[in-house]
Amino acid sequence: MRKRIYHKFPHREIEFEQKYRYYSDLPYFVKVMANMDGKFGMFVTESVAQRGHRIQAKREISVEIVRNGVDFEPLNYKNVDQMIDTIEPEGIIDFKVTLNYSYLDGKYNRVPFRGDIYLVRAILENEVLVLQIHRIEGPGRTEAGRVADTIIEEIRRGS
Repeated sequence: MRKRIYHKFPHREIEFEQKYRYYSDLPYFVKVMANMDGKFGMFVTESVAQRGHRIQAKREISVEIVRNGVDFEPLNYKNVDQMIDTIEPEGIIDFKVTLNYSYLDGKYNRVPFRGDIYLVRAILENEVLVLQIHRIEGPGRTEAGRVADTIIEEIRRGS
């Protein structure tokens, strides 16, 4: 079994940490994370071009799982089954969640702008899931707690 722990995960300055009751195992959690890859939603945020203006923007999720303690590799519905075999029922797994943002300009062209990148650590022990989330890049248009809410919603939805 390969360890799926990122050696540069911050220990002191974690932005968000929450415990949840969780009645499944880590392989299932990895499946949920894989199914989040490529999903998107709309949200309102401050305009990139005009200060003080609010815009409707698109937020698209891309998910990676730590590979060798140093690198991350894409995690999605196509490759999740090969990865499940390498994952213990309980323990710690680290992910990188990238939120790509874009909006439609006046001519309905999709315009990308700077996204946010989060490290997500899942710790599962005795039916208690601890999510630790820390932003490592980006302006923070999505707060870390919102990333956790999205993951929990996906678990409840039973993706």
